[in-house]
Amino acid sequence: MNAIVLKDEFTSQLTDEQFFWFCQQNKDQRIERNSNHEIIIMSPVTSRSGNHSGEIFRQLANWSVLNGTGIHFDSSAGFTLPDRSVFSPDASWILNDKWNALSDEDKDRFAPICPDFVIEVRSKSDSLEELHKKMMLWLSNGSQLAWLIDPREKNSYLYRPGKTVELVTGLNKKLIGEGPVNGFILDLSLLRV
Repeated sequence: MNAIVLKDEFTSQLTDEQFFWFCQQNKDQRIERNSNHEIIIMSPVTSRSGNHSGEIFRQLANWSVLNGTGIHFDSSAGFTLPDRSVFSPDASWILNDKWNALSDEDKDRFAPICPDFVIEVRSKSDSLEELHKKMMLWLSNGSQLAWLIDPREKNSYLYRPGKTVELVTGLNKKLIGEGPVNGFILDLSLLRV
């Protein structure tokens, strides 16, 4: 099922506060906003995709707790990026210093911060082309490392600022974190296909 994109005079004029209220009134939906202020409403992911993103988040969260240098977020956390888009990656991580610099009010909204590290997981209905564009948006807004995991095709794409996208084939691999998440290891073999 494809996403529904709302783009009209009304949605383009929503303030950040009004967009936040709209999302709170529609908590059962997966809602994002692009830099053109178009509202993107997505259906829930399939159970299999939820398992994939859940396993990936579990591994990141376990590492994050032991590492202690940052804070991890699941797929329900929204972030307001510098280009004014609001996205919710499947898993993300932010350095403690950056997170602690935010006000409590900002932390209780779609925080105005770009995660240092993001992971997106392709579900059955996701367009690979659109996800590649989204990964580039993460980088252009400040992410230092971004991974796109495609369990169905058994491919992973590793994005770094200023570098060519690296393709890793197969789910019998481990992805090794670098930069802000140096030491994180994602074991793709734990994804149930």
